[in-house]
Parts: sequence; C-alpha cells; structure tokens
Amino acid sequence: MAAKQYQVDLTSTITPPIYISTQTLHSLLTHKSLITHLQSALPTVSSTIQSPVRQAHQTSPSSSLLLMPSWSLSPALPYIGVKLVTFHPNNSTLNLRGVHASYVLFHSLTGQTLASIDATELTVYRTSCVSALASHYLSRKDSETFVMIGAGSLAPHLIKAHLTVRPCLKRVIIWNRSFEKAKTLVEKLNGEGRLEGVCLEASNASLEEVVRLGDIVSCATSSETPLVKGVELKVGAHLDLVGSFQHSMRECDDEAIRRGRVFIDNEAAQVEAGELVGAFQRGVITRDDIVGDLVELINGEKDIGRRDSEEITVFKSVGSAVVDLLSAQLVYETRINNQNSSLHV
Repeated sequence: MAAKQYQVDLTSTITPPIYISTQTLHSLLTHKSLITHLQSALPTVSSTIQSPVRQAHQTSPSSSLLLMPSWSLSPALPYIGVKLVTFHPNNSTLNLRGVHASYVLFHSLTGQTLASIDATELTVYRTSCVSALASHYLSRKDSETFVMIGAGSLAPHLIKAHLTVRPCLKRVIIWNRSFEKAKTLVEKLNGEGRLEGVCLEASNASLEEVVRLGDIVSCATSSETPLVKGVELKVGAHLDLVGSFQHSMRECDDEAIRRGRVFIDNEAAQVEAGELVGAFQRGVITRDDIVGDLVELINGEKDIGRRDSEEITVFKSVGSAVVDLLSAQLVYETRINNQNSSLHV
C-alpha cells in the first residue's frame, strides 16, 4: 500500500522546511516499503507527473552534473521536486562514492519548500527497488542464485531489494574487478546479520564462470566495455542492468540484448543507455523490439511479463525523476506522519 497521504494545511502556520539526513532516511524507509509504494503509485499517478528530459552537464572530462526536475498536476500528489546529482566515477580511487545527490521537495500549490533530503542514499534505494520490482515480474519465481557484478554503494541495496521480492534466493555471489572490495562487502553484509539463510560469497573466478551460475544477474558499474556476454547467460536467466546512463557506458554485449526480451524502466533508456543505443545503431534490435516499461509490467499490459521458465529477460534502467518524486513523497509523508503520531502520544 502507498503511504498515507499528507497534505499541507494552507490555513495553518507555515512551518520551516525539514532536513532529512541519511541516518533519518534509514529510519523512515525500507526496501519493502518503497517497492510496495512504487508498485501501488506508479500506475495511478505517473501519467499526472511532468518530467522533462534530465539535463546533463560535463563538469570535467570524467565528471558530470545532472538536474532532474518533476512536478505533479494532481491535487492528490501536491509536490514539485528536483534532484541534483554529481557523477564522479574516479572517486573509487579515493574510496568515495561516485554518485552524490540532494533532493528538494516543494508544495505544488504554494511553492513553499517542504524538505531537503540527502538523496545520495535515496537514489540507491529507489534504483535498487525499481530493479527488484521489475524482477518481481521478470525473474523466475524459483530463482536460487543471484550474481552481483560490482561492489559499490548500490550493490548491497540491489542484493537486499531482490531478496525482498525473491526470498527463494539461497546464494549470492559478488564479483568485482577488485576481489578485495567484493570480499569486504560480503563481510559487511554478514556482519549486519540480516540475510540469514543466504550464502554470501565473493568470487575471484572469471566473470564468464560467475555469469553462468546466475538465475538473476545484476550489474551496477560504470563500465564502458561489456562485462556480461550474452552467450554465458543460462536458460531462464534475468539480467538487470543498472549502471549505464550515457552512450559510452555499456555493461553487456549485443548478444545479451539479442537473446533477451528487453524491458526498460522508462522511455529515456532508449536514448541514454549505451547498451540499447549501440544495439539500435548496429541493427541488433529496433525500438519496436523493446517489450515494455515498468508501468506496463505492473499493469500486466499486453501480457508482457515472463512467459515461461526458459526465456531470458533483460531489464535496463537509467532512473527517472518520476520515481524520485514518489520516493521523496514516501519519505516525507512517513516523516510527517511519525512526527504527528509522536505529538499525540
């Protein structure tokens, strides 16, 4: 179910904007609550949300600034929001995240600022939950082995989100170019003690060997050379591609795109994702071969979900301001509802 709706009382005294830190965000949000919210809200309100193509500005040869605005035309969702994102892939050498973000939420009727949210963590929550929601419709229900390619900030969220929709998963294999980083992530997740009954392991085998094991293969990297080779995907596998959002970025080869039924999170993926843009240019597939998007998956339109246990499915996401707005809505309304509840204790 979606979060209980909170609307600002315009006749009351205007309160100052609130700041929601990463620590506070963790107390307000779970992967399950966000997946449930997106599943409920996307089909009903996405058509009422205006979301211009995001602006991307090159701030250096290797870094960029992204601006992602959106606003709702529905009084049931009285919000305007904008996310500011910096992308610095070389931060990995500094042991820092490559993506940092802030989100500002406004009331759409008055324009007043409601909240400022540390969106670095909000982004990994929403990205992982979109992938998991797609996996709910596309991966096999009896999937047992999850392969995580990449060991950055998104990896633990993708693992937890997929386990939320596929509790049948028994084995999680993490592969990273740096084996030590994969090993460190396994130790961290085991230390949290939240993934009982799941075998977590870091692999220093070849990527080809690891991919062959995956019922679900998820990629969250900034790679510009294909990592997943389609010929290695097992029958019935689901491939989740998260990392690329520029033409130069590419996490799988053309064979993976050719073999799979391809789904996207939103239309922007067709013009931004390197895997798809390149495949279109090389005649591997056409835009008409894209089976559907996330909203269509949720609605069950055209019977576009997984059809049988043997087909290979591919989900490519690039992120959207619509999902950002809905994620910020859930965080903000949960915070306000909790605050109001505490006042009446």
